[in-house]
Amino acid sequence: MSTTTVVETAPVSIRELVDMPDVDLEDWFRDLIRDGYCVVKGAVSREHAAEYAEAMYQWLESFNLGFDRSDPSTFHKDHLPVSGDKGICKDYGVSHEDFVWRIRSEPGVVGAFERIWGTDDLLVSFDAINVSLPHRTDLPPQKPWPHQDQDPERPGFRCLQGLVNLLPNGPKDGGLVVCKGAHKLSDEFHRHFNSKTKIVEVWSKEYYHFSDEGLKWLEDHGCEWIKVNAEPGDLLLWDSRTPHYNVAPQGDIHRLAVYTCYMPVADATQDDLQRKKAAFENRLSTTHWPDVQFVSDNQPMRDGQLDPHRRERPLNEPVLSERAFKLTGIPYIKE
Repeated sequence: MSTTTVVETAPVSIRELVDMPDVDLEDWFRDLIRDGYCVVKGAVSREHAAEYAEAMYQWLESFNLGFDRSDPSTFHKDHLPVSGDKGICKDYGVSHEDFVWRIRSEPGVVGAFERIWGTDDLLVSFDAINVSLPHRTDLPPQKPWPHQDQDPERPGFRCLQGLVNLLPNGPKDGGLVVCKGAHKLSDEFHRHFNSKTKIVEVWSKEYYHFSDEGLKWLEDHGCEWIKVNAEPGDLLLWDSRTPHYNVAPQGDIHRLAVYTCYMPVADATQDDLQRKKAAFENRLSTTHWPDVQFVSDNQPMRDGQLDPHRRERPLNEPVLSERAFKLTGIPYIKE
């Protein structure tokens, strides 16, 4: 994969570039259009990535549940804030921790999305973090959960997902797995399976789980599953039509990542922006869709009860730059 060097061209959206293969693009941008995913190398400096990883460890330790980053015996739900079995944590105001907002505001991260969308008028998702620790004895072996985060009934390119990787992430380490090139077959796939496969509605229709039959179809059409490797500070991007899932660490390396997704303000309604303002003011999380199609209720449940360690606000409230504040969408609200 390539570096973040920008090719000087007039601003143009990825929606136009999908059908313009001869436009002069950065290698990572061309990878994204061709393969449905890419790695933007060094979007965040290694020094900053190390600072953000340290902040995430300190956040985990702040609950005083006995978590010790150097002791695998503490990698257990009793010593950690509540998260899903895939390492995704969205409660406790974590989506608005200062270190999370600093990552969202990194010039190399925002700049990549500005380049992709052809505008700097963007909204950012109030998305989750991922903490995937090795040697978890309290979780069952993680099985693949191939899905796409886009409603098949609304075809075409609509959303771009991303995450910033904070620690070394190789073939045996937890991380992102994608089905290379399958985004180009998405419309054909869903036409073929329209009468056979239903959307699995989890939080909205913007989620589709692939059946074994569907996976066989992708394989027969030449699609290959790739574990995406990354270095600290790399930005991983993927088309929401690209089938994907994450895997747990198989070695000793921890996986720490922050999901970062942006879309043009023009794609959001004024009602969307009002809901986004409320989510920001109440320090609630959203999914990867920046137009707030879903907002978390911040109700983490531990052993069937509301977690007594629940927080209404972040441990460290965000200090937003002018650029970061625009990403909340609040300045675009019409009074």
